[in-house]
Amino acid sequence: MPPTPASGRGRKHGTSNTKPFDRWFRYPAGFASDYVTSLLAHLELSSGSLVVDPFAGSAVTGTAARQAGHSFFGVEAHPVIAELGQLKLRAAPPHARPFTDVVKNLIAAAESQAVVAEDRLDGESDLVKRCFTKPVLARLCSIRDLIQCGAAEEWHLHAKWALLATLRDVASVRVGWPYQRPGSERKPVYGDSMARYLQRASWIEEDIQQAATFATDLSLEVVNGDSRSSSSWVNIPEASAQGCVSSPPYLNNFDYADATRLELYFWGDVSSWSEMCNTVRAEMITATTQQSSVGAAKNALSELRGYGSVYKAIEDVVEKLSGERVSRRRGKEYDRVVPDYFLAIAQVLSQLAKAMQPGASAIWLVGDSAPYGVYIDTPRLISELAQGLGFSSEKDVVLRRRGQRWASNATRHDVELSERMIVLKKVH
Repeated sequence: MPPTPASGRGRKHGTSNTKPFDRWFRYPAGFASDYVTSLLAHLELSSGSLVVDPFAGSAVTGTAARQAGHSFFGVEAHPVIAELGQLKLRAAPPHARPFTDVVKNLIAAAESQAVVAEDRLDGESDLVKRCFTKPVLARLCSIRDLIQCGAAEEWHLHAKWALLATLRDVASVRVGWPYQRPGSERKPVYGDSMARYLQRASWIEEDIQQAATFATDLSLEVVNGDSRSSSSWVNIPEASAQGCVSSPPYLNNFDYADATRLELYFWGDVSSWSEMCNTVRAEMITATTQQSSVGAAKNALSELRGYGSVYKAIEDVVEKLSGERVSRRRGKEYDRVVPDYFLAIAQVLSQLAKAMQPGASAIWLVGDSAPYGVYIDTPRLISELAQGLGFSSEKDVVLRRRGQRWASNATRHDVELSERMIVLKKVH
């Protein structure tokens, strides 16, 4: 079992900035690879087993499974992060020039265009323009445009992600996760944007070379889709998975789409808030008030009636949150998030049950929460939902304490929060 950090602080509960593959891009609130490695060992799988993850993110579980000699299938709703997950599991392009040689050529071309590029920044979004000095942004945009025109050859996606991962390193405003604050200046963490870009490219090259030593007969895949839908699981046969390691979104009002807004705007994937909501958020489960609606919450609560006694516990939480919301001048709609969230989790569990072999175990890392002081025992409620969908609940173990930074805020919670490991076993 993974160690239990006493303070809840430190990298143990977040994606690493230094570990192979994790360091390609630090997706916010991501899995820690050392946890995943330990959890995979906890499953005691035979070599070549199929591991699945319905919330694949940037494929941290996938890269850990590959290193352990297992096949992997993951579903990720964020289309851009799904692309990153897919990329991490690919072999190097055959017969391609060394990646860092390609990047050096890109940098040389960008440097030669830098002065001209400064005069062509008006078309960039306001967010992007406010995050960088003009000379830095000119170079970043030149690299981007070269990649989009094919100058990175077979390495275009690797070059793209090395560049996207460089953005926050060289920004001159506060762009830490999860919020971009272009009105708050800071000294860039790395002053030389092109040197940092080359450094990130060298890490990618090193990791790909390391992956070439792993087993080559494994099936490794991340699909962009909605893990509630059977169409996202068609690439694996039913009852084929021997294990699952995953971490669903927590009920902590974290907006995974908005957290990547800088990268989305810079690359041109979206150009407005509404476009981001309609494309990037389209298949994500509701875990933030930004996604909630009265109608969806009402319909979800009605559907949850079919999931047994757990419905009453969810309804009770919704009523308490509704009372807290109306008692505040500008209360957040947590009560509308909760039913939609748990219905989505139940639908994911239903698809997962179809994918897993009888006797196979699923390990999920998930945290509880207490918006406005109303305690939501998310791990327990997920376990109860799972028991009505073909799983037994085997374990519920505290991994770390969390939420200490809100301890002095009485509107947040008056209970000690934790991140927990729940173990579910497919029984039929």
